[in-house]
Amino acid sequence: MLSIAVSAAQQVPAPGGRGAAPAGGRGPAFGAPSADALQVTKVADNLYVFGGGGGNTAVFVTANGVLLVDTKVSGWGQPILDRLKTITDKPVTTFVNTHAHFDHVNGNAELPTTADIVTQEITKTMMEQANPVYGLTMDTTTPFKTNGGRGLPKRTFKDRLSIGTGADQVDLYHYGPAHTGGDTWIVFRQARVMHAGDAFAGKNSPIMDKNNGGSGVQYPTTIARAAATPNVDRVITGHSTVMTVAELKEFGEFNGDFVRDAQAAKKAGKTVDQFVAEWNVPSKYMGYANPAPTGRTQWRSNAQVVWDETK
Repeated sequence: MLSIAVSAAQQVPAPGGRGAAPAGGRGPAFGAPSADALQVTKVADNLYVFGGGGGNTAVFVTANGVLLVDTKVSGWGQPILDRLKTITDKPVTTFVNTHAHFDHVNGNAELPTTADIVTQEITKTMMEQANPVYGLTMDTTTPFKTNGGRGLPKRTFKDRLSIGTGADQVDLYHYGPAHTGGDTWIVFRQARVMHAGDAFAGKNSPIMDKNNGGSGVQYPTTIARAAATPNVDRVITGHSTVMTVAELKEFGEFNGDFVRDAQAAKKAGKTVDQFVAEWNVPSKYMGYANPAPTGRTQWRSNAQVVWDETK
């Protein structure tokens, strides 16, 4: 989902927990949809990132068409297509969703119905169920229940799937629950780049969405598995800049420390609120900001998830 407590130097403009947005994720938290509002970063000769309007969208131009990863909130489907015209005249043939949250899937309903839509099998179920996002108070509705299912996945996988061949090959991996139960990691093989979605939204406290299969206790292990993916040098984050595999690994360790300390606090008889009030980011994690005492809502939600999973 949204980046929480990301430093200004790392956050892509537009997303952020700045209050509730009207239905479908429209509103001031994401800005007015337009092609000009999309921030374009060239990652490789045929790989781009469109920032703004929700989660980072990866644009992969292949010999036969364009593969998109994540499609932002409602209203941003057409701006994506309009901005895409400045890069290529090839059609969108495939899009992949990293997980089921509204700021990564709602644009599906506004993109060509001829395109293949691919997700991990749990993500498809979560998109159909449209469960609220645990720990988030803003409107997180999706359009699929009211539009006849337009934009829902047409194809799913369980653990791994490859799309395309040769220089156009893209590998999809599922390493277990973290942000949600169906987090997908997309590797653009030739560019040696991986899209993490919001399993790694940025250097910040993640959302551990237990309503959609996410896990606090398993989060560090899942990140460690992803960081061990072969032939990857750089990582497209869910809402921040392109980072390194070392930074992804560090993110897993950051969450591991949080989980360890939360479990120790529970064992010591402390309450969730006591733990959240006392816990601070260890100094070794450069770039991870401590929120003000009144801004620890996300930490509390995550601590509650860990509390509930720890027996």
